[in-house]
Amino acid sequence: MITANPQQDSFTKEGGEVVIDAQQHGALLPNIDPTLFQTPLVPDFSKITTSTHRPRFLLLYGSVRERSYSRLLVMEAARLLEAMGGTVRIFDPHGLPLPDSEPETHPKVAELRELASWSEGMVWCSPERHGAMSGILKAQIDWIPLSQGAIRPTQGKALAVMEVSGGSQSFNAVNQMRVLGRWMRMLTIPNQSSVAKAWQEFDDAGRMKPSAYYERVVDVMEELFKFTLLTRDIAPFLTDRYSERRETAAELSKRMNQARL
Repeated sequence: MITANPQQDSFTKEGGEVVIDAQQHGALLPNIDPTLFQTPLVPDFSKITTSTHRPRFLLLYGSVRERSYSRLLVMEAARLLEAMGGTVRIFDPHGLPLPDSEPETHPKVAELRELASWSEGMVWCSPERHGAMSGILKAQIDWIPLSQGAIRPTQGKALAVMEVSGGSQSFNAVNQMRVLGRWMRMLTIPNQSSVAKAWQEFDDAGRMKPSAYYERVVDVMEELFKFTLLTRDIAPFLTDRYSERRETAAELSKRMNQARL
């Protein structure tokens, strides 16, 4: 709770709570609309309900080769997430058009966007090509909008990134995907997976062989599962922003004024 205390400085701490001098509030923050300004408090989290359904995950991979190692790695990740109790969907990028080359109503685009909105956590896995993530993976992200009306399909959702390489271990692709995840307003987990010489790490049936690389994938999926459970219900609260509340209020006022014309 924020309380006024004119006997003290404008910003002090009493018992761990912020104390603001109400009389000086306007002078200290002249650019702030006080009706939309909020101070987050620990008790706010107790008001958030807890979901009981199985966490939902969307997995994307970045190669359409017949023996795609990014797809094989994603399939291993899917098995792990399902074993932990998650519901998993893997998007097949075959037939997805290049960004902006087809309308948004294209069936593959509509499928991808529906899955992005449905999911509560994501896994992105790309091969490293010429020191970067693949264009196939990037195209999938480019088709997912930051917003669809009032809905932000990726904002506040947990994300895990993985890559496969044909040679020595590298982190160029996962580093790029981290930047992209931030741009999509996602919560990228600390852990990640980079599988070097991926052609050696899978058997003829496409299953990953026992190794430190495999155990890292287990670690990453376990961490993603925990972060998804932790954040899926509080994401709307964590991403509630002053600027967007102000914008929404301004748009509402504009519509109301137009209705009176």
